[in-house]
Amino acid sequence: MFARLMILKASEMRPVRKMITQSRAFRPLIRRFVAGETLDQAIAAAEELLPKGIYVSLDYLGENVQSREEAVHAKNTYIEILKRIAAIKEVMPMDHVGYADGLVETVNLSVKLTQCGLDQSDDFAEENYREVLAVAKAIGNFVRVDMEGSPYTERTVKLVERVHVDYPNTGTVLQSYLYRTTEDVEWAAMRRLRIRLVKGAYFEEADVAYQEKMRVDEAYMRLAERMLEACAYPAFATHDEALIEKIQRSAKALNLPKDRFEFQMLFGVRRDLQEKLVAEGHRMRVYIPYGESWYPYFSRRLAERPANALFALKSLFKG
Repeated sequence: MFARLMILKASEMRPVRKMITQSRAFRPLIRRFVAGETLDQAIAAAEELLPKGIYVSLDYLGENVQSREEAVHAKNTYIEILKRIAAIKEVMPMDHVGYADGLVETVNLSVKLTQCGLDQSDDFAEENYREVLAVAKAIGNFVRVDMEGSPYTERTVKLVERVHVDYPNTGTVLQSYLYRTTEDVEWAAMRRLRIRLVKGAYFEEADVAYQEKMRVDEAYMRLAERMLEACAYPAFATHDEALIEKIQRSAKALNLPKDRFEFQMLFGVRRDLQEKLVAEGHRMRVYIPYGESWYPYFSRRLAERPANALFALKSLFKG
């Protein structure tokens, strides 16, 4: 946890940002975790995975926009992504009875509310997000709201709750390292709201989140078991094989068919495990990020795997 914290803090320093964005040493790592800067590159990455039986979620990178104009641009970009998704040959749209009957979209969209204008106002972000959801609903698709840092958690939960009444084709993400997530899982279960469970990638203080990896993992498994019991088509985002095996055993003990939940992983991480899960009959979705604003996302990936940062730094100093 200490190494992760140091990387997150260092990534906020201007000289570090300049080094990472301009140094050739980091380019292979950037290409590994980010599909590219354009939608065409993201679509190409999706079209490589879909024939392998791997589902995808497209993510236009960006967060904490500074103006309403930027938020409107992001909204329009989301709508363009949805239109492009509808044109992909291998896309299977969601059935509106949907995930409860085992039918689910093969390609969907992930969004951030601070990219929709949440820092400007909740109402403004909700207005933009509803426009995106209307397009998604018309083409039979699903949009998931990514969870950001804990200062946004309550506002995100409340906004998703409001729009879900009119647009059941939306869901969100919950983070196992937050103490509050036990209650949030029950909130989601009551509303039949689709949830992706993650461990959490933002730096959080000890008064809101577990600090020890063991505690985070314990919480993840406890929450996963409850989601398997009570939530609509839960998604488990993890590369941790031990957790994946425990989730598989729990689902089997509940006699839960493999098409009633899915595993999710990040683009460029554990491709071998992704294909193994598909071969075993599980649903597997890969989160494909793209865009020019890739730096905050990439920094969090480095913090999750400090060895990656060390490798790049060694390459840098070797010239």
